Parts: sequence; structure tokens; C-alpha cells
Amino acid sequence: MTKMEHHLHLPVIDKDWWRGAVIYQIYPRSFQDSNGDGIGDLIGISQRMSYIASLGVDAIWISPFFTSPMKDFGYDVSDYCDVDPMFGTLADFDVVVEAAHQHGLKVMIDLVLSHTSDQHPWFQESQLNRTNSKSDWYVWADPKPDGTPPNNWLSIFGGPAWQWDPGREQYYLHNFLVEQPDLNFHNDDVQNAILATTRFWLDRGVDGFRLDTINFYYADKELRDNPALPPERRNANIAPSVNPYNHQEHIYSKNQPENLVFLKRFRALLDEYPAAACVGEVGDAQRGLELLGEYTSGPEMVHMCYAFEFLAKTKLDATRVATVFDELGRVARNGWPCWAFSNHDVERHASRWDLPPAAQRMFATLIMCLRGSVCLYQGEELGLPEADVAFEDLQDPYGKQFWPEFKGRDGCRTPMVWEHSNQNGGFSDGFPWLPVSHDHLNRCVTAQEEEPGAILHHYRRAIAFRKEHPALVKGDHGGVFAYGDVLQFTREHEGQTLFCAFNLSDTPSLHGMPPGDWMTVGHELGGATPSPDFKLHLGPWQACLAIKQD
Repeated sequence: MTKMEHHLHLPVIDKDWWRGAVIYQIYPRSFQDSNGDGIGDLIGISQRMSYIASLGVDAIWISPFFTSPMKDFGYDVSDYCDVDPMFGTLADFDVVVEAAHQHGLKVMIDLVLSHTSDQHPWFQESQLNRTNSKSDWYVWADPKPDGTPPNNWLSIFGGPAWQWDPGREQYYLHNFLVEQPDLNFHNDDVQNAILATTRFWLDRGVDGFRLDTINFYYADKELRDNPALPPERRNANIAPSVNPYNHQEHIYSKNQPENLVFLKRFRALLDEYPAAACVGEVGDAQRGLELLGEYTSGPEMVHMCYAFEFLAKTKLDATRVATVFDELGRVARNGWPCWAFSNHDVERHASRWDLPPAAQRMFATLIMCLRGSVCLYQGEELGLPEADVAFEDLQDPYGKQFWPEFKGRDGCRTPMVWEHSNQNGGFSDGFPWLPVSHDHLNRCVTAQEEEPGAILHHYRRAIAFRKEHPALVKGDHGGVFAYGDVLQFTREHEGQTLFCAFNLSDTPSLHGMPPGDWMTVGHELGGATPSPDFKLHLGPWQACLAIKQD
């Protein structure tokens, strides 16, 4: 074989696979337990890979499985380059990567870079004194003359963001739990260490990363006080309204301009690999979309950012969706969002928005038609409602802190339900770390596989519909408009134009078709067909999808 012939047989690598991708989020503690200890693990994930592939998704995102004291369930990392024994071993992780790749799935893992565990060797050395080689690896500060913290910054988990360390006689910064000290990204050695751990996983075969709290990496060098946020500008997008964190405008404790420089370094590392990609989680209640634009606009920035706009308690109506896309067009025209309705941190959207089954189906179709990439959270495809977890069963420190006004995040973290065969839904042969919801058992995978009308099949059809239409995967929006309860937009890509209309209400709506020759598609998703007068008679929670004919 000549060199030219050999070259022609090389597989084509799509560096743009992430654009418009559907990513399935796995919360490993709750997905599948393979050894009966009541906690999901990596081998469990590999055992369920054929199911994940059957959904038609492009990639999996696995929430943290690194060595950790588990104060915040893995988001407090004590070793970035190893697997916590609870989840298995590095060899088990290699099995997951191999199983995913055999099924044509990419693997993204959750990198928690803004902070470590207080058990991390870096912090334990930094804590020793003010002169050791890692003394400046975390954000340390002297107290004010009266002994109080250096400024007014607050922790997302409640209370001040500063913890006194008697050894150094200084405070350290923690934007989250006391046990999660923030790294000092102003220190180049910290950046280099972080990039080395990133390379470790890329070399192990991962295809990309979800970057936790991407806008928290830097704190203001001068540690200036955050200003108060007027009540009328507050919202509960990031933290529940009972949390005083919402009372500040966090212009100094996060969102620093230096972050853009580091993110370019991060992207340059990813670009050394054939098709590595990342999605950043932007946690900001006021400037989320603006930061998304800053962080994703341009080939030297991160590929996409996770948007919180549709994770809020506020029910999505046509006006709300149109408003979000209008702002996105204004502040992030060249950016690329990643949308989600549910994840491991918020109440499941079936309950959060009190959606009847028809509405759940419509929203599944809608998210597959929006411009951007998509994250689905395990169990979302089963239409799972939020589980009711009693206080005595609660594990989440966030919920314990703000109970009962905020019940924490355990209601969306209960085990995945696979089958009726045991009271644990096929998740585990042991006693599960969180109780399996009895309400969920009737919605388990095996029950839905046998029921042609189940929402699981609708998700598969909606994902397949997206894949069949390049305009939905990578196309532009022709503006997103609200007409009463109806949301309307077009998607265009390389000569293909799709018209999409959604009735986001429980009452019928009359809506006009745009001028031109259109062929309705998506009938398998319950789509409507125009009447002879070219009017759309949309039933409650019904969509119309149509392709423009040349």
C-alpha cells in the first residue's frame, strides 16, 4: 500500500463533533452498582453502555469519580489523577472508555479545577506555613485589624467564604464548602499543575471535559468587597432565594478578566489532541449569558458553555425562551451554548415545572431543535419526577444547611431505575446510598421498553430526528419569536431550512405558517399538519416541524 493509499484509509476525525452534540450526564453514585455496596461505580457504567448508545446520544459526561473525602460527593478532589476506591480503579475507568468508544460514544469527564479538597496534598503543604513551596497555591489573606475576614465575600453553601487557619494565622478562601479551599490561579505553578492533570486524562483516552464552575477560577488580586445587589436584580438561578449569596453582586469573587487568558491556555492544550472538546459551567445569576459569550467566542476559547437559564424554577413559556435567545444574540452572538433542563444540582424539570406527560414530550422535542448542544441528565429520558427524600435520609450538605426551605439536591440524585425485579430498581443488590423512589419504579427502563407509548421512545425519536437534520445540529437560528403561547423559529444549514413552532401551554393555539412551500415532518413526534387554509391548529403542548421545499 502506498503512503497515499494508507492516508486515504485513515478514519476521518470530526473536530467539530461537539457542535450540536447530545451529551448524556451520568451521576456515577446513582447510575449502576456492580458490586452490591449500594453505590454506583465505573464498572456499572460500562455494563449499561449499550442502553446509553440505544438513546442515540453522542457522548457521556461522567460527574466526578476522583479520590475524595466526599464532603461534596466528589466535587472535593484530593487526587486529580486517580479513581476513588468507592467507584473502582483506573483500570475500571479504562474499561469505561473502551466500552464507550466501541459503542461510538465520546467520553467527557468532570474537572473540578477552581478548588480542591482540604485533604489534597497541595493544600496540606500550603497550610504548613507561609514559606513552603506551595504556600501561595491557595487564596490566603491576613485578617482585618479586628480579626474579621479580609472582605465580605460569601460562600454558595452559606456563611462567609473565609475560614480561619490557626497554623498560618490567616484566612483561606472557599467559595463552596469549608473543606473546599480555592486554588490561586494567579500562580503559574498552579496553572501548570492543573494543565498536567488535564493532559493525564487526555492521554488516557478521554474526549473532553465538563469544567465545573469555570468562572470561579480567579479571585480579585486586591480582594475588594463585593457590592450589594439590589433586591429587584436578584434571582434564584444559581442559589436558592433563602441563601444570602444572592444579596451580593459577585464582581470580585469570580468572573475575573484574567480567566480568559487561562482558558486560552486550556484550549491550546486540548488542541494538541485530535478532537478534544470542553463545556464550561458558568455559574452567575446576572451575567451568565454574557460570560458564555466571552468564554466561547472564537477558536482559541472553550468550545461551549453550559447555560443555567433553563435550569431555573421559572416555568418556561414562549416569551421566556424568546427572551433568552434574544439576549444570547445580543451578548453571545458568536458563542455556543449547551442547554439542559435537568442536572444533578436542580429539581428534575418534570416536577420543577409541574409538567403533564404531553408537555414533557414537547420539551424533549424543543431542546433537540434549539441552536446549541444538549445535555440530558440520567433518568430524564424516563420522565422521572423529583424524588421525595426524607430529612433522615438526606446526604447533601447543602440541603441540611437550608432545610426545609431548600431540600437540597438529593431528590434528583436517587438511583436510576432499570427494572421491577427488586425494590432497588435493578440499581443495586445492596442497600442503596439514597433510597430508590417507589414512584420511579413504575417508570423503570424495562417497563418503558415494553410500552410503545412510553416517553423513553419519544426521547429516542427526538434525538434521531435531530441527527437526521443537519440544520438542527449545526444550523443558525433565524430569530426566536413568541406569538402568545407559541414559540417559533427557523433553523438553516447548507441549504436546509426547518420551521419549528411549539405551543408551550395547556390550551389550543392557532398559528400561521410562514410564506413558502413547506413539507411537515416529525409526525412521529406528534407534530401538527397545517389545515387547508395554511393555519396551524396546535393542540396543547403540540409542535409543528416543517422543511422548506425548493
